[in-house]
Amino acid sequence: MSAQLRDIAGELADVLWREHTVYRERGGGVVIRGEHVQRWISIAPSGGRDEVLLRAGRILDGGTTAPARSEAVARLDAGTGELAATCRRLLAEAAADTAPPPPRRTAPAGPGRQRRQRRQRRTRPQGRHTSLGSWVVILCVAGVVALYAYHVSAAYR
Repeated sequence: MSAQLRDIAGELADVLWREHTVYRERGGGVVIRGEHVQRWISIAPSGGRDEVLLRAGRILDGGTTAPARSEAVARLDAGTGELAATCRRLLAEAAADTAPPPPRRTAPAGPGRQRRQRRQRRTRPQGRHTSLGSWVVILCVAGVVALYAYHVSAAYR
C-alpha cells in the first residue's frame, strides 16, 4: 500500500501544484508540501480497504507544519481527478480558516456632530498597589542606607 500511496501522491501533486515536495511520513502515509502556497496535504491509509485519509493544513513561517485544519476519507479507486477535487476542497477549507476576520464597520456620525474617539480607560488593580516584593526591596535599601549612616557616624566618634 505504501508504494501505491507514493505513486498516487506523485500524480496528485502534479495535478495540484507545479512546485511541490513529496515525502513519506513515519506512519506509512505520504505528505505533499506546496511551499509556494504555504499548504500541505497528507495521504494516509485508512481503516477500510482501498480508502485513504486525506488531511490538509498550512505551513507556518518557519517551515513547520501546523496541525491539520480539515480531513476527509476517500476511496483510492475513485481516480486522480476525484482525489484532486477532494484535496482542493480541503485546501479551500484550510485557507478559509486562516483568513483574517472582516473589518468592523462603525455607524456613521449623525449630521452636524463630530465623531469623538473614546479613550479606553485603564483598569486599575483593586486592593494593594505595592506588592510584597516591592516592600522587601524598599526595606532592604533602607537598611543598607541606615547601616551606611551608622558606620559613617561611628567613624567620627
